[in-house]
Amino acid sequence: MTTLDDLAALRFSYDAVGSTRFDNTPDGYHRMDLRTRLGEGDKLFRRAGEVVTTWQMHRAAGVRIFATDTPATIGANCLGRLGPLTIPCRVVWTADDDSQIGFAYGTLPGHPESGEESFLVTNEPDGVFFSLRAYSRPGTWYTKLAGPVGRTTQQFYARRYTKALQHLVA
Repeated sequence: MTTLDDLAALRFSYDAVGSTRFDNTPDGYHRMDLRTRLGEGDKLFRRAGEVVTTWQMHRAAGVRIFATDTPATIGANCLGRLGPLTIPCRVVWTADDDSQIGFAYGTLPGHPESGEESFLVTNEPDGVFFSLRAYSRPGTWYTKLAGPVGRTTQQFYARRYTKALQHLVA
């Protein structure tokens, strides 16, 4: 069984580390973007940012997640579990200022997918928004064999994350 300690020596399972921070999708990867308005106000913005960066959103969405750092910090390792699947990742960037709070993690060997996913709360003139951006491709033999099922699963969890966040900040 993989543990958080096992992740420290692992390298990322993809090359374009940090690309979700910018509007850049590496060649050969499937891109996913989801943006949802949460409401408005600084209190909502701060609360949503806290829910995202302290892994509460992931847990409320049904992912059993363990992390070396809370809130998420660059270099923190996290290990998610979905049923029998182990989902190892490392935080690659964070944001925490008056207009955005969030982070992204990248996949480590053993993750069913290869790529990166970001979770960002923004405070804009027309409201507070949650954006999820990801790029990925199959990272194991079984996700390659499953074809589009992996993308469907990723979209399913993106919607679950969004609903969990909405519920936690309501």
